[in-house]
Amino acid sequence: MIDFPQKFAVVVPAAGVGKRMQTNHPKQYLSLHDKTILEHTVDNLLSHPKIELVVIAVSEGDEYFSELSLAQVDNVIRVVGGQERVDSVLSGLNYLSQYHAEQYSWVMVHDAARPCLTHDDINKLINQCQQAHRGGILAAPVRDTMKRSCAQNGLNTIEQTVDRSQLWHALTPQLFPLIELKSALVDGLINQKVITDEASAMELSGYQPLLVQGRSDNLKVTQPEDLALAEFFLSQRK
Repeated sequence: MIDFPQKFAVVVPAAGVGKRMQTNHPKQYLSLHDKTILEHTVDNLLSHPKIELVVIAVSEGDEYFSELSLAQVDNVIRVVGGQERVDSVLSGLNYLSQYHAEQYSWVMVHDAARPCLTHDDINKLINQCQQAHRGGILAAPVRDTMKRSCAQNGLNTIEQTVDRSQLWHALTPQLFPLIELKSALVDGLINQKVITDEASAMELSGYQPLLVQGRSDNLKVTQPEDLALAEFFLSQRK
């Protein structure tokens, strides 16, 4: 049984290019209220009393990170990410397991483009995982009617309506034991499994992660219209 720690490190995969944002630079470096999305996200994490260290995985040719004030912060570590999210997360986990395995036996992973995470949701995730002594993720129950599609003559049509009563939107942070998560990601890559988030890798290893209900405004900036929505949410909190 792994002892649950009092302090945490967070891995932030930030090597993506954000093609769906239709901009000429990665979405994590778009500006919101005079700071980049990445700066909002990391500042938000480090202001939580139980988070001591953030490991950011950026692309090898990243031209932007070194220009941010984050690059000079002592408890922000930069590592080289990979082509896929799983590669970037694994890079951050490799750093932690090499230098901080005893200090941070559990680790969070949080999307770089989720700047609206609240401290209350972080507390809920930590507390519920601690009580269950099980890793878990923030998630939001699906509210809309869900449809499964099929392609016909180049068009998407409805194949069936899916029961949404047990469906959830996976959010981040996701919180798991460091060594177990690293092993699950490595095994998934070796076996050429599809890994969409950390929980999916743990599931492939036979783990049943906890679902912790979080706020639906913990949105991931993916489409151009998400930027205005994130700006609104941050303005409301100020």
